[in-house]
Amino acid sequence: MPNFVDVKYNTTGKSLEVDNLGMREMQRRAFEARQSKYILLKAPPASGKSRALMYLGLDKIYNQGIKKVIVAVPERTIGKSFARTNLKKNGFFADWDYDDKYNLCTPGSEKKVDLFKIFLEDSSATILICTHATLRFAYNQLKEEAFNNTLLAIDEFHHVSSALENRLGEVLHAVMEKTNAHIIAMTGSYFRGDSVLVLLPEDEILFTKVTYNYYEQLNGYKYLKTLGIGYHFYQGKYLDAISKVLDTDKKTIIHIPSPNASESTKDKIKEVDTIIDVIGEFQKQDENTGIIFVKRKDDGKILKVADLVNDTPKDRDKVMNFLRTMEKIDDVDIIIALGMAIEGFDWPFCEHALTIGYRGSLTQIIQIIGRATRDSENKTHSQFTNLIAQPDADTDDVKISVNNMLKAISASLLMEQVLAPHVNFKSRNNDDQKFPKGTIGIKGFKEPSSKVRQIVEADLNDLKASILQDTEMLRAMTGKVVEPEIMNKIMLQKILHTKYPDLGEEEVEELRQYVVADSLIKNSEIKTVGNNQFIRMAGQFINIDNLNIDLIDSINPFQKAYEVLSRTVTTGLLKLIGDTIELQRIAMTDGEAYELYMNSIPKFIKENNREPDIHSINEREKRMAEAIIYLKNKKRQKQQKANV
Repeated sequence: MPNFVDVKYNTTGKSLEVDNLGMREMQRRAFEARQSKYILLKAPPASGKSRALMYLGLDKIYNQGIKKVIVAVPERTIGKSFARTNLKKNGFFADWDYDDKYNLCTPGSEKKVDLFKIFLEDSSATILICTHATLRFAYNQLKEEAFNNTLLAIDEFHHVSSALENRLGEVLHAVMEKTNAHIIAMTGSYFRGDSVLVLLPEDEILFTKVTYNYYEQLNGYKYLKTLGIGYHFYQGKYLDAISKVLDTDKKTIIHIPSPNASESTKDKIKEVDTIIDVIGEFQKQDENTGIIFVKRKDDGKILKVADLVNDTPKDRDKVMNFLRTMEKIDDVDIIIALGMAIEGFDWPFCEHALTIGYRGSLTQIIQIIGRATRDSENKTHSQFTNLIAQPDADTDDVKISVNNMLKAISASLLMEQVLAPHVNFKSRNNDDQKFPKGTIGIKGFKEPSSKVRQIVEADLNDLKASILQDTEMLRAMTGKVVEPEIMNKIMLQKILHTKYPDLGEEEVEELRQYVVADSLIKNSEIKTVGNNQFIRMAGQFINIDNLNIDLIDSINPFQKAYEVLSRTVTTGLLKLIGDTIELQRIAMTDGEAYELYMNSIPKFIKENNREPDIHSINEREKRMAEAIIYLKNKKRQKQQKANV
């Protein structure tokens, strides 16, 4: 199945270059914000966030009066990213160094909370590495003032949430409110907690935001030239379909579905065994590393498989310890994981992230894709494939399956937005007006106020995540029912009013125009002919110099998703998806449906020699089409009950 998203990069090498202090581009940008008390660093996996924290932490210790740095990571395995590091050799003024006993992410040291408290009292100790859980437990046994004069650095910051049940969010809020501690929050995701806010608005406004986007990172690589994001739909069991998307010549991480997911067989160990059988014939398992050796069926090549699904502590620790220290490309070929290896896991050689089942969190999707987007000399292309159950008209969960498919499409749409280069928009006053590279002039475009500009610069991708998760908006984007003007103006405006209640009507309109223009440009094909650029809109190419806001509002900026879907699934499946979307929008009684079916519909078919069209501009015809969809669904439900 073709990719929904294909992105090409220029391999400029810029994101890997270092300055005279040893800093890469992103790290340099973060270091410029070092005087800020609160820093929110949003940058992709492999951009060097861990090293950026080291530079910032050391500056705060040596130059800003901070006495201690506490680094909290979600899992022990991620702690290795903050291992002792010689920074002086590359020109920095100090090394990242600490007493090993204060690395609480290493095996052993059961009394981690006690060591945490000892660290705070140890006047000679400056750096501690721990898990989010250890931080929470230690906080429960300490007074807030214990965190005075410290820098609290939280890695994978999207784990924090403002929800009442999120203890880490509570810790963060209390530390900000009751101490003079500095905070650095780091995340490789652009969707802070998805539908649940990470920070309360009054807390978030206090943070200096440093953003380094995916396009900057991947475009500046040395080896990686392309990234593909695709979906493969299957019927029946995923284990019968996985061979169609698993290329054992590619270094691959396979994320099997959660036992709670509908795609799961509820026996995760057996699922791993079946996947190994798909790969080839089991040979042996190394006693020291836990790595499984499998002989490939077609040519007898021995492939090395790491099983991270087995949650027996002894066995899993063996495998994880090996993966933490592996350096050679031939050390591992395939990793099978459940919750592990999603974030903070560094396997630069990975070429393919294969994920079974829809992931409800956009944050998690970003993290999974990030496992395959490290730059490495063994690959020029990276691939993310989502294996998803195909909606089936004969099953009870057809509505769930369709919704999952739509959400998967929304994730690809969002990734296309995130992966595209940044574009600026200005108001075009006359045809001869010239704009710098990267800026597009639009007639009738409202120039954003400073408040709106701040939202665009810091939160545009977060905002698009909210838009793409709105159920009504998603149905409108991937179908042909709602007129583009209704979607772009009324529906989008409603979302913006809800998300930014403090914006005035004029500011909401400024933000709305920017979001629609940005979404359209980033989802459209652009061609350069001579000195002119043309953009494909509504099936035809239009000179970019002729763009106006009314034209933009008349086009579904996400129409590409529907077009790709139309090309990649059967006509029957596309109709089922469309009917299911329509059914969720239809408010109709049995009486009205049967009345239309018995009287109006037969007459319409006789006169027009066709069934009523759901997309008709004639409201009466459209209502008859809705009745047909409604009654078909009633019939399907009745048949399903009869078969039980």
